Amino acid sequence: MKIDYHTHHARCGHAIGSLEEYVQQGIRLGLDQLGLSDHMPLLHVKPADYYPEMAMPMEELPRYVEECLELKERFKGQIDIRVGLEGDYIEGWEREIEDIITAYPWDYVIGSVHFLGEWDVTDFRQVHHWEGKNVLEVYRTYYDAVSKAAATGLYDIMGHLDVIKRFGYHPRPEEMEELCELEHAAISAVARSGRAMELNASGLSKPCAEMFPSRRMLEEAFSLGIPLTVGSDAHDPAKLSEHLEKARALLYEVGYRELAVFQHRERSLVPLTLTL
Repeated sequence: MKIDYHTHHARCGHAIGSLEEYVQQGIRLGLDQLGLSDHMPLLHVKPADYYPEMAMPMEELPRYVEECLELKERFKGQIDIRVGLEGDYIEGWEREIEDIITAYPWDYVIGSVHFLGEWDVTDFRQVHHWEGKNVLEVYRTYYDAVSKAAATGLYDIMGHLDVIKRFGYHPRPEEMEELCELEHAAISAVARSGRAMELNASGLSKPCAEMFPSRRMLEEAFSLGIPLTVGSDAHDPAKLSEHLEKARALLYEVGYRELAVFQHRERSLVPLTLTL
């Protein structure tokens, strides 16, 4: 089964393409399931005072869901559309996040850590925040947030688990032992939560030049029995399913033979097959 569970469109402000363009591209690519999963509106910062084009405005959220559901019905029989959301984890804002998650008929919700306070560690415009920072200390803060996000039980899939490496900032070689401990703690938190993880292929196109998460983290996830799904994190319909063949091949090498899929927030497993 060919799936892509992580996509973004023009409503979020930093992607291009309409939802229907994604659907049409998914049909052209022969996807069996397409997950629409745009960014949750900003909660902990005022959009008017923050960096522009970060996420869809709150007033667009119901329109996003309505359009997803309309496309799901209109293209039934051509492609199976799953309606999702990428929901930021912000410590202290769990109640507000839960309100958004419970208000709509999602098929799945991706739990991602983008923000450390008001710093979005995935935004290229904010790379300057690394200046003068103790890199390992940033990693400690990030993985602590990932563990807390998993423990909330709010999410179905934990997204791009080691995205903190996106811009190529890594702890020093002599700090690798502690880095592995931080990764282990985060993966263990996901395992305890009973949630799935995603293998996000977009890292291959980023400065880190590695998928999210790394192979060593995938191997530990497999050993702990954590289900995996895959996503391109496309921000352009032309990028839909980019690098997903490599993602599926890596999962197969690690030992996975099934992928997690979701409907009405219920998880099931489908065979992981490779295109020959």
